[in-house]
Parts: sequence; structure tokens; C-alpha cells
Amino acid sequence: MIRSLRWKGAAFTVPFQLGFVFLFLLPIGYAVYQSLYRDQQSGLGLGGSTQRFSGLDNYQQGLSDSAFMGSVLRVVLFACVQIPVMLLISLLLALCLDALTSKAAGRFRLLLLVPYMIPGVVAAIVWINLYSPDVGPLTSLGKVFGLSWNFFAPSMVWPSIGNLLTWHGIGYNMVIIYAALQGVPRDLFEAARLDGASEFRVATSIKIPYVRGALVLTGMLSIIQMLQIFNEPALFRNVTPQTVNDSFTPIMIIYNQAFNAGNYHYAATLSVLLALILGVASFLFYRLTAKEAD
Repeated sequence: MIRSLRWKGAAFTVPFQLGFVFLFLLPIGYAVYQSLYRDQQSGLGLGGSTQRFSGLDNYQQGLSDSAFMGSVLRVVLFACVQIPVMLLISLLLALCLDALTSKAAGRFRLLLLVPYMIPGVVAAIVWINLYSPDVGPLTSLGKVFGLSWNFFAPSMVWPSIGNLLTWHGIGYNMVIIYAALQGVPRDLFEAARLDGASEFRVATSIKIPYVRGALVLTGMLSIIQMLQIFNEPALFRNVTPQTVNDSFTPIMIIYNQAFNAGNYHYAATLSVLLALILGVASFLFYRLTAKEAD
């Protein structure tokens, strides 16, 4: 009977297992398979092309591709600034919500979640119009304070994109951190206050250490999302092609190789390399943060 119950319990996971196999494992395996081949033109290139097994030649080309590796480094440096800023704001907002009553916190939580409910493409279009020197109000507002800024200039593109990503992502991260704060025993707060601890001391010594796991989780998710950034730079490219080129981010290079150049094998290779970079970055981040927690 126990064995029968186990099989019945396992049957509930069949839809997930099928989806995982057909939507994740098989596409990953096919991408790895495609990355091991190249298209070879026959004759002078006037005939058809045939697939030729190339082994790891595509990977060697990808690792020596200065445009691809440069885009990875560019996004990594951007993530080192944007992710800590976004998580810090999310943490502060979660701490502020935790200090409110549950009814007031519920209202403000919903309000702060509104930006995350907006699709990323729509949010990017909205902010591009806000940044526009022709129709956006930010340029005119800057002139009132004697500031002359161009949000599409080479020195301002990354801050503009970072502001957009932070505005769009703080609500989601704030909810995760706030949920972790709700699990902290309230008796600890009362005991600390009776000992004369200020609210700042309670937050830094009790609340923040208890939500370290949530901060690690949101940090890992942000790293994965950041290295796959595509929508925002692609839309910015429409208004400032001189600054945002087609090799601005790794995903933009992969997209152009697959759908513009038609080089699906090399695009699959770069996809596998990016997945490996994401895995290594997430693993290192988790190991470092887990080590600090210990």
C-alpha cells in the first residue's frame, strides 16, 4: 500500500516532469548539438550549404570573440553597480513596510508592486518617452534647476537603463524580503527594545541578518536576469543607435547571429557559453554569500 501511495504521489509530478523535459532539457540538448556543427558552403558559395561537424571550434571562436566577451564584461560591470543599488532600495522599503501596521503595509505593498506588474517592454517604452528631449518632461524639469542632461548620451545610457530596471524590479524584490521579515519572531524585537536598542539597531542586528537568505535569493535572480538583458537595450537602440549597437549585450549578439546573420550554430554556441557563465556567476555568488552567512 505504501508503494502504491508513492506511485500515486509521483503521478502528480508527471505534468511538471514532461514540461521540464520537453521545454528545458530537450531544447538545451538541441542547442548543445547545434553548437558542435557548422554550415559549409559548397564550391564558390553559389550552391547549397551542408552541416559539418566542427567539435569545439565554435566554442574556441566564441571565447576569442572580442565583441561577445566585451559585452559580457560590460553587463557584469553594470550588474555590480545596479544590483546592489536595487537590493538596497528594496531592503529599505521592506524595512519601512515592516514598521507599519499590516493594513497599511498591504496598501503600500500593492502600490510598490505596480511597476513590476507592467510588462518590461511597456515599461521601457514609457521611460524612453520620459527620457525623450522632445516629448519627455525630464529634460524640461532639468532646465528649471539649471541642469542640461541627455539621457541617451553615451555616458548616460547605462544610468538610464539602470534607473528603468531599478524602478521595475524593486517591488518584486521588496515583496520577497518583506515576506522573509514576517517570519522573524516578534519576541526578539520586544526583547531588544526592552534592552534599550533603537529601531536602527533592531534593523541592523536582528532584521537584516534574518533576511540574508532572501537577499541571496534576490541577488541570484537579479544576476541571472541581468546577464540576459535584451528588451531595454534593444528599445534604446531604436532611439540612439550610435550609442547602443547590435553588440551591446550578449543576448543582442546571439539574436543578431541567429536571426540577422542566419548563423544558428554559432548563436547556439554563444547561448551555451552564456549559460555556463550564468551558472558560474550564480555558483560563485552563492558560495561567497553562504560563506559570509557561516
